Amino acid sequence: MSDLVVAVVPAAGQGARMGRHTPKQYLTLGEVPILVYCLKVFQQVSDIDSIVLSVPESDRDFCRHDIVLAHHLTKVSCIVAGGRRRQDSVRHGIMSLTTPPALILVHDGVRPFIDERMVREVIQAARRTGAAVAAMPLHDTVKRVGPDHLIRETLNREELWQTQTPQAFQFDWLVEGHRLAQEQGWEVTDDAAIIERLGYPVSVVEGSCFNIKITRPEDLVLGEAIRQASTKQGLL
Repeated sequence: MSDLVVAVVPAAGQGARMGRHTPKQYLTLGEVPILVYCLKVFQQVSDIDSIVLSVPESDRDFCRHDIVLAHHLTKVSCIVAGGRRRQDSVRHGIMSLTTPPALILVHDGVRPFIDERMVREVIQAARRTGAAVAAMPLHDTVKRVGPDHLIRETLNREELWQTQTPQAFQFDWLVEGHRLAQEQGWEVTDDAAIIERLGYPVSVVEGSCFNIKITRPEDLVLGEAIRQASTKQGLL
């Protein structure tokens, strides 16, 4: 059985919530495009054998020259056209593979502050259980609120975790899940939700409070603060 691990990085969003003409994955932190940060981590982690990048069709040449070649990201083996939804972009990345790997690791291209520890632990957990995600336990009190903005109930935060990426899955599980999702019209916001619907176990690895997803203007401010602090500590 193959022992390969392929990272699929969906980065095909248009960044409408950011309110800028430039897609959010190409905005910069410290003069480096956001997308480059996670790709550099995957480049360094020996557990990752190759990277598939899923971007807007019109951006493929730009990404090849200004992202991959410019930053010496030699593990990027394929740049595919993404889809309308995140799950479409992941599916396109999976479908581009000619050799089935043991695991697929999926990571949002706009989460720049992952580290090698997180990547390795998610992969190790997925090797044991078949699927694993990075997540953080919630510390705030969480309310379920109705459409009338009235509180329905207070949820038990001890059982609640905020899911992040990277997420890693046994290859055939993810292929099966995305096939069914397409056939049956499932709408999901992460790949773990697909695996859960199949009834397979998904384990949790602790992520990081710095592992933010940059989608709004205020996230850029927070991201720059994290970048500066990480640089001072020698983490970037």
